[in-house]
Parts: sequence; structure tokens; C-alpha cells
Amino acid sequence: MSGHEADLEARAPRLVSLDAFRGATIASMILVNNPGTSQAIYAPLRHAVWHGWTFTDLVFPFFLWITGVSMTFSFARRVEQGADRRSLLLHALRRSILIFAVGMFLNGFPYYPLAAIRIPGVLQRIAVCYFLAASIFLYTRLRGRLLWTAGLLTLYVLLMRGGYEQASNFARYVDGLFLTGHMYSATKTWDPEGIVSTIPAIATTLLGILAGQLLRSRHEAAWKTAWMLVAGNGLIAAGLLLDPFVPINKNLWTSSYAVFMAGMAQSAFAAFYWIIDVQRRAGWARPLAIYGMNALAVYVLSGLIARVLGLWKTGGVTMKAVLFERVFAPLASPINASMLYGLANVLLLYLVAYGMYRRRWFVKL
Repeated sequence: MSGHEADLEARAPRLVSLDAFRGATIASMILVNNPGTSQAIYAPLRHAVWHGWTFTDLVFPFFLWITGVSMTFSFARRVEQGADRRSLLLHALRRSILIFAVGMFLNGFPYYPLAAIRIPGVLQRIAVCYFLAASIFLYTRLRGRLLWTAGLLTLYVLLMRGGYEQASNFARYVDGLFLTGHMYSATKTWDPEGIVSTIPAIATTLLGILAGQLLRSRHEAAWKTAWMLVAGNGLIAAGLLLDPFVPINKNLWTSSYAVFMAGMAQSAFAAFYWIIDVQRRAGWARPLAIYGMNALAVYVLSGLIARVLGLWKTGGVTMKAVLFERVFAPLASPINASMLYGLANVLLLYLVAYGMYRRRWFVKL
């Protein structure tokens, strides 16, 4: 390892800001996934229909970016403890298989029609990106990681050169070849977590790895914060400059979307890092950090609760609808009652996360 690379891989303490940022991200994910009714939702809490972005479209790429940052710290620590690259790669493979399996469990719960079960999903994409990004991280240095990131983004642009329209694009074509009958039920003919669009999602994770290397450097905190902001805003600008030619699109995870959202994540995290870890003003972020320490567990539990409430019926009406109409609808206008239902999910799952934290139960897989 060169002196420069050793400098990048310097040991750093656990970042409370990273736990808090992860917690804010997973809380946002639970909020946007659980409206009281799909007929009344504030526009920022919906995904963009096709091109463009909303607050909701920030959530998933933020989580992948955080995965890359976390990977940098966890793998570097294990290397310092004497683990070799092969054992770390096997660890990453085992973890990826488990995360993928949990995603499949959620997709089918409580019924598992093998002929029609959805194969892609949020956790499945995280699993694939985690393993492939880990492989690149373990067997390359800084220059190689930069080249892989740029290469994946460029490759996707070349593959999608036929266009980015919903009715006809290369990603949709490949999904149709390999995933017919196993795609997202709301789309059926393409999947927002499909095969080809996972390519730039890997680059999102790699951009998180590059940010993690910056955070582990020996530079002063003010220097790291400044460069996170410079790089983050540079990525945002790059995404916006690409947008007229390669539209920002979450469903296709376009290269402009991958770059833009990584920049948004890095810039937002820089503020968390400066306030919480550098200025030592962490009290306000403690609930978010507690949430972030068990992000996977609360996400899975959120999915199970939503599925049970959607399937459990009384008098031919789902329990979710009963709860919404009897508890939340009387409290506010339909759109605010819908948001209150989502916030109640966030609060309930925070109480679960807090209970796990008090008992030192941390689900890592």
C-alpha cells in the first residue's frame, strides 16, 4: 500500500453522525412507504412519475450511499485486525445472500407463489450493490475505484442510448427477457429495481465508498467537511448538467440520477458530520442515531406490519383502512391525516428501535 493510500485508510472512531444520517434516512423511508391512503399524499412524499425527482426519490440512493461509507469503515477496521481480503469477500457474500433472502421473504409474505413472486426489490438491490461494491473496494485502490465508478456510469449511458421513455428503453427490454411474471405488481412489464438499472446503483455505492475514504483520512475535520461539500456540490452540478441529455430518473436509476443523488447525500451528510461529530452537538440527533443502529430491523418490521394490516380484514375492510378511518381521519384533513398515519408508523418503529437499543440488540446480518 502506498503512503497516500495508507493516509486515506487511517483509523477513525465510530461516527455518530453516520448513525444519525442513516436513522434520518430510514425514518424517511418508513414515512413515505406508509401513507394512510394513497389518494391523499403531499407531492414531496410521492415518487416522481417518471423524469424528475421529489424528496421521496432521495431516500433509496441515500441508503446505498450510506452503505458505501459504512463499508469503508467496517472493512478497514477488519483489515487492521488482521483479516485477509478473501475472508472479507466471503463475509460480504454471506451478508449479501442473507439480505437478498430477507428481501424475498418480504416480497412473498405471507404467501409464496413461486411462479409469480417478485424477484427484485429494495433489499435485493442493496444486497447486489453491497457485494459488488465490496469486491471492487477489496481488490482495487483509490484510482481503480474511481475508474470503476466512472466506467459503470458510462456503460449504463451507452446501454441506454436508445432512449429513456417509459414505454421503450433497454432496461425495460432486459427485464422483460428475464423477469416476466416476477416484477413489481404495479408495473408488470418493467421493474424499478430491475437488472440493468442496478449497474449505476453500484456506482452510487462506490461514491459512498469514496466519501468514506475521505472521512478516514488524517486531514483535519474542517478540511474534510469542506471537501465533502465541494465534491457533493460538484456531483449535484454534474447531475443537473447531464439532465437535459440523460434525464434524472429514479425508476431507471439513470447515471445523472446516481451522480446527483450521491451529491445530495454527501452534502447533507457533511452538515450532519460538522454539527454532530465536529461541533459535538449530538444531543438532538440521539433519537436518529438510535434509529440508525437498527435500520435493517425496523425496515423489515415496517414491511411486515404494512403487509399484515393490508391483509387482515374485518367486515371485508382491511385493518389499515379501519385504523385510518377511525383513528386518523377524524383528526385532520385527508392529506394531513394520511401523513399522521405515516408519522405514527415512524414513532411506533422508533419505540421498537429504542427498546432494542436499551437491550443492546443490534441486527447486522
